Amino acid sequence: MKQLMLGNAAVARGLYEAGCCVISSYPGTPSTEITEEAAKYDEIYCEWAPNEKVAMEVAFGASLAGKRSFCGMKHVGLNVAADPLFTVSYTGVNAGMVIAVADDAGMHSSQNEQDSRHYARSAKIPMLEPSDSAEGLAFAKLAYELSEQFDTPVLLKMCTRVAHSQSIVETSDRVEPPMKPYEKNIAKYVMMPGNAIRRHPVVEERTRKLAEWAETAEINRVEPGEDHKIGIITSSTSYQYVKEVCGDRFPILKLGMVWPLPAKKIKEFAASVSLLCVVEELDGFIETYCRELGLALVGKDTFPLEGELSQTIVAEKLGLPHDKGLTLDETIPGRPPVMCAGCPHRGLFYTLNKNKCTVLGDIGCYTLGAVAPLSAMDMTLCMGGSVSGVHGFNKARGTESEHRTVAVIGDSTFMHSGMTGLANIAYNQSNSTVIILDNSITGMTGHQQNPTTGYNIKGEPAGKIDLEALCRAMGFERVRVVDPYDLKACDAAVKEELAADAPSVIISRRPCALLKYVKHSAPLAVDPDKCRGCKSCMRIACPAISMRDGKARVDATQCVGCGVCEQLCAFGAFHSTAKEG
Repeated sequence: MKQLMLGNAAVARGLYEAGCCVISSYPGTPSTEITEEAAKYDEIYCEWAPNEKVAMEVAFGASLAGKRSFCGMKHVGLNVAADPLFTVSYTGVNAGMVIAVADDAGMHSSQNEQDSRHYARSAKIPMLEPSDSAEGLAFAKLAYELSEQFDTPVLLKMCTRVAHSQSIVETSDRVEPPMKPYEKNIAKYVMMPGNAIRRHPVVEERTRKLAEWAETAEINRVEPGEDHKIGIITSSTSYQYVKEVCGDRFPILKLGMVWPLPAKKIKEFAASVSLLCVVEELDGFIETYCRELGLALVGKDTFPLEGELSQTIVAEKLGLPHDKGLTLDETIPGRPPVMCAGCPHRGLFYTLNKNKCTVLGDIGCYTLGAVAPLSAMDMTLCMGGSVSGVHGFNKARGTESEHRTVAVIGDSTFMHSGMTGLANIAYNQSNSTVIILDNSITGMTGHQQNPTTGYNIKGEPAGKIDLEALCRAMGFERVRVVDPYDLKACDAAVKEELAADAPSVIISRRPCALLKYVKHSAPLAVDPDKCRGCKSCMRIACPAISMRDGKARVDATQCVGCGVCEQLCAFGAFHSTAKEG
């Protein structure tokens, strides 16, 4: 059956049709929907893992047991999973194992623009790269075949545009292969030095065989063109841009496997054209390989290293005419990201800003605490970096720093990689204050469950981590919970914990305002006779509040009645609409 399908949903369908049985992932845009869509198939066991390293190890365990497995993550998540990635390359697999990694050129929701293709080459693992939804489905199924044929995990590389665009796919029935027998094999699976050194030559030979397979693979195809003045090598979404701009004008070598690359096919293609051009996003990965083959070409000397490509960029760099599209006569006002109305993090960040705290932040929607007027964040590095960072910061600067510096980290991020940093504070004893922003969900990636919520990926009851008990078990005697809607309680907690000469944890707990089960109070309104236009309420950057004709005004369609603005008004201008009528 043919249907329109999101790229990530198509990959999930491919996993289903290929007989995948176990999926463990950590949510990360733009990869999240692969696992969410796969969870809709009852034949597949799906879970959210605490982090990507755990997810990959779970997938490897399932493969070792004899069932086809999968784990998915975004590009920075692959950094977290790099430890098992490099070693599972040596062990190989039992049943097929597929690893999806989704890059985010343009940094739509990421802290960097790294190119995951380097991992494939460095870890010596094959990587497939679909260019649309149909290939997403097909390549997921092919990945299992390659995994079992060549005894290797297989990387499936997505990108934002392929993951989140829709195109036509043709579905088929699920074919689940029988469970492979598990046989104890210490030499293959126990990677102590004496065994690992004998596995390395196996990996190198496997790469050579995969390179031979790539030479004749249908997914690496030459598309003929009318004018051989230019020949283009490309892959992924860049291929779509090239086809839209060039059509059948120039021959194209479209690569579906981006590692290992088919040297002979590339050389033959280069010999058939006058000028070789490599069109790819981010790093010159294919370009570097071609230059290693001794080929002269146009690549990153012409095309940008940063950001996404587009039809316009490709056309301009190739010197081809193109439609620049329609433009508006009027400038659209900027709409920078902002915390939602009623966001539980707002009151806490207001308090930190008011107390002039140095705030080491982390990865999550609460990173918006860095945005004016709250401006309550000094650093954001990576998942868990806030907790380890505040310890190092305080060790370097001493007592004065300890009494004015905090770390902030979300509940999901804390479970992901904050616990080890917290253990380090307890063990090596800095008087550091860590604030866990517990909004009872993984917010930034679209409300996924995590080990602190008490529900699994399907919304069913699951194990629930008690954050207070966990922190105390780690050695923290000072652990307190505050409601971030209560500004006085937040202020008291921050002041008292920073003043204490002991490590401490503050848990700022209130569910995300966007969760469906959260019941809100009636929206607030402003009495214009009481409002003095002082703009104190604007200091919390709530999108429901604006100034009009010198008076504050509340948008009732956005306000959730959290009451934070009401606590800031010295003139009692805010009141609940529940009292009206």
